[in-house]
Amino acid sequence: MAVTTSHEIGLLRLAAQRLVGEREPTAADAVRRLGALQGQDYPGALVSTALRTRARQRAEVTAALDAGDVVRSWPMRGTLHLVAADDLHWLLATVGARALAGIGKRWAALELDEAQAERAREAALTALSGGGRASRAQLLAAITDAGVAVTGQRGYHLLWYLSQTGTLCLGPTDGAGEQLFVLLDEWVPAARRLEREEAQAELARRFFTGHGPATVADLVRWAGTTVRDVKAGLAAVETTLETVTVDGTEYLMDPATPDRLAAARAEAAGVHLLPGFDEYVLGYADRTAVLPAEFAERIVPGRNGMFRPTVVHDGQVVATWRWTGTGSRRTVTVEPFTALPDDVAAAVPALAGGLP
Repeated sequence: MAVTTSHEIGLLRLAAQRLVGEREPTAADAVRRLGALQGQDYPGALVSTALRTRARQRAEVTAALDAGDVVRSWPMRGTLHLVAADDLHWLLATVGARALAGIGKRWAALELDEAQAERAREAALTALSGGGRASRAQLLAAITDAGVAVTGQRGYHLLWYLSQTGTLCLGPTDGAGEQLFVLLDEWVPAARRLEREEAQAELARRFFTGHGPATVADLVRWAGTTVRDVKAGLAAVETTLETVTVDGTEYLMDPATPDRLAAARAEAAGVHLLPGFDEYVLGYADRTAVLPAEFAERIVPGRNGMFRPTVVHDGQVVATWRWTGTGSRRTVTVEPFTALPDDVAAAVPALAGGLP
């Protein structure tokens, strides 16, 4: 299939991300294919993952977290993601480590230092060793009891730091659906560990297979890494990928993606609802193939970092949507960028009600 327009780029991404066509067998398979899946908004991350699985069930994603097949942590960019459990160690050791650069300034602002951080680590180890689990509040209480203040942003930062440095991760859920902290090495004892060059290659392969067509700049931004490291990884796997050039921009993708789209083109041309922070939008530095630049702030008003749920039609983001009201009065409110075709607008309520 010849890829000649940016519109085709968007449709191919639907197929690559398993939002159309054959979905992945399990939640772990879905996040493994993408490399990592945005997890800032936990309920939305469950829906995003479920949409990419055959069962389309949030309960299956939660079960994968409870079983230790999927974990939630800060593997890159200092941002929460869902990842396959056996990938977290090598992601932290490569792209994750970059998030620690400049931490001294952050510590100075929070009046933290290494001694306090290590006391917090010892408190976490004491509280969780031997298979322990703790809510955020419980873990912060243990750190407070160890003599380290967790007021303001200090508590969040300490939990982030202990996770970023490989002590903690978020795994199983409690009866109320809150994720609990566990010790990473206990929760994921069979970790996959890769040498740096191998990790760079694996990251490139995963990203371009699961997100492609995508660019080198897309991967640099997504992983929070450098052009040099991306190109080093790409050099090791480039022969397994297909390269296409559209409007002077070079994209890479899984060679099987065009056939996947061909088999699901009618579905790709239809209407899809996505939660906020979905990889279809956030997974790229340049989103203009699916979201015209003039509408970019409609999905993240004021560039405040809070990405709204989106309506996608024929591979293009055409509106945002949200639930309003409660109970029997709950309805879907749609904010279109331009006038929506009647059939697109009519499809939204049923699609919202059918989301995992």
